[in-house]
Amino acid sequence: PQLYVNGELVGGCDIVLEMASDGSLKETVAGAVAKSKEALHARLKALINKAPATVFIKGSRDEPRCGFSRRVVAALAETGADFETFDILEDEEVRQGLKEYSDWPTYPQLYVKGELVGGCDIILEMAADGSLKETLTAA
Repeated sequence: PQLYVNGELVGGCDIVLEMASDGSLKETVAGAVAKSKEALHARLKALINKAPATVFIKGSRDEPRCGFSRRVVAALAETGADFETFDILEDEEVRQGLKEYSDWPTYPQLYVKGELVGGCDIILEMAADGSLKETLTAA
């Protein structure tokens, strides 16, 4: 067997066992995990800021794949404002990583100017009181 970390060969069985005994294996793997997490956070930040308003949903704007996503897309569309969608079902890394990044455990998630606005209930409340359109048009 051979161990690869971030696409780089660390070594075979003997080297890995030696690294495990001297503690360097743990450091190597921990460093790779930290770099991977940093890269994911940078990617998430770029996705969030890709457009003035981005909503992370199950499915697409044209084909939402759950009731919550369908209601959010409808509420956003009713405002007439431009918004982007990202299908979290197409990218498990984004799906899991965004929950941690935002400290928001469910989807949909709406971001305006890079800031989390909220999920389905908040978006629908904002649509009902008119503040959703204000928030999106200010973007």
